[in-house]
Amino acid sequence: MRLSLLDRSRTRAGAAEGDALEHTLERAVAAEALGYDRFWVAEHHGVPGIASGAPAVLLAAIGARTRSIRLGSGGVMLPHHQPLVVAEQFLMLAGLHPGRIDLGLGRSPGFTAPVRRALRQGAEQSDAFVEDVVELRGYLEGTAPVTARPLVEEEIPLFVLATGRGIDVAARLGLPVVVGGPVLSEPDVGDRLAAYRRDFRAHRGSLPRVTVSLDVLVADTDREARDLALPEVWAMVRSRRTGVFAPLEPVAQIRAARWEDQDRQRVEAGLDGVAAGRGDTIRQRIEQLAERTGADELLVTGSTYDRDALAASDAAVAALLG
Repeated sequence: MRLSLLDRSRTRAGAAEGDALEHTLERAVAAEALGYDRFWVAEHHGVPGIASGAPAVLLAAIGARTRSIRLGSGGVMLPHHQPLVVAEQFLMLAGLHPGRIDLGLGRSPGFTAPVRRALRQGAEQSDAFVEDVVELRGYLEGTAPVTARPLVEEEIPLFVLATGRGIDVAARLGLPVVVGGPVLSEPDVGDRLAAYRRDFRAHRGSLPRVTVSLDVLVADTDREARDLALPEVWAMVRSRRTGVFAPLEPVAQIRAARWEDQDRQRVEAGLDGVAAGRGDTIRQRIEQLAERTGADELLVTGSTYDRDALAASDAAVAALLG
């Protein structure tokens, strides 16, 4: 499998939010040196725990600091944008960094009701994701009534982030699909991906491609790796109680906090969902995942409070699968 990395610019307790963006740049430079194929960034709005709200801006900065690694979005949430504007942004990136730009597309709404209102997403808004993807592709391919600029010689690869009907949409439009989160853990995901390959409608000679997105953290022992996974899992568990997805906290601070019984159960379930462990543990889990999904690419998505430990984990994953 190809090996790629997604960084969501996670903020950390006690640090400025701008530090999260600088860390994303540093992680991208390290990923290129480690031999990762792609480095992707995310789009979230109004979330205290995530500093990345404008993928195209962040990718431009990363492109200026790197030389060869492919860069992309995991992903641009298309319902928040006009397809022409997204096309112009990524054509500009392709003009600045030729042969290196990917465009992953998602359809997730804003995290909270105020964010959805700020994004002008009303309850009556129709789901035009498929039509918007087709329109966007027309701008990128130069077949739309309006010519998006700058003109570039390359085609920018599109990817569909699979949530809900995303796998079916990718097959219908002849696009690669990225599968992660709850979709990846569903017992019938293998059957759904087999149907994706069977029903794939090629576009300009495209072929079905499956990327699996998985939280992966490697340490010297399984226990140490689960500790690395705890800050992200804790933030998710607490968000279900508070409605706020908070910055990452140190493990010792989390352990010292007051845990409700329900929190403890959710934390254990969350940790079980992360591929966290020694190298041999992780290799076995990824091999099983590859067999179950037939994946062409692994998109590593792990994060933790300790930046040095995260860098060591990224290096261990690259060595494990390189």
